[in-house]
Amino acid sequence: MGVPPPIPVGEGGTPALLSINYMNEAAQQSAPPKLRRGENGKIDNSSLADVLEWFLNYDQRVALMRHPHVEELFIWKQQDDKTSGGTPSPFSTAEERFAVGIVLALEQNDAQPLLQLWITDVLEALGQAKETTEQIDHSYKLETNQGRSAVEEANKIPASNEKRIYLTSSWLEALCTAEARVLGWLYQEIYGVPYEPSQPPA
Repeated sequence: MGVPPPIPVGEGGTPALLSINYMNEAAQQSAPPKLRRGENGKIDNSSLADVLEWFLNYDQRVALMRHPHVEELFIWKQQDDKTSGGTPSPFSTAEERFAVGIVLALEQNDAQPLLQLWITDVLEALGQAKETTEQIDHSYKLETNQGRSAVEEANKIPASNEKRIYLTSSWLEALCTAEARVLGWLYQEIYGVPYEPSQPPA
């Protein structure tokens, strides 16, 4: 199985709700390690850790969870949750928040329809976050697409509530991108079919 392709993106940068098919990609030099299962049939935690480490090392969009600018966003979000009366995540780094989130997503969505719906929700959250950050980037001529820190660029936003929306969306965009990449691959590994978005009830 090859390296996962980029998440399909539609107009305005919103992820297209299309099949994320990793099976048909041409083989690459390196690929994620196979999942292993224990005697109880559940996914072996060490093999899942190996998969996460592979993505963090070799998948550009997942590796962003180790980037200093994403770590800045995580630290900002922790402080914002604390000062606004929320509950900060019980994690010390963005990478840890991402990795534990993947493990919990699999544990709490242990049937195909549940994981399918979870990934669909992650992609929808990603689309909304990306649309918000792009609109604010454009409005204030922010330069995050030129490698600048979102936390620093957000100082150009005069209204504190809009700055908070921007930074929250920037964090969610990074987190949901990484989660969607890994969960899409895991879905296919576990159930043997490419991920397809859940359809709303008729």
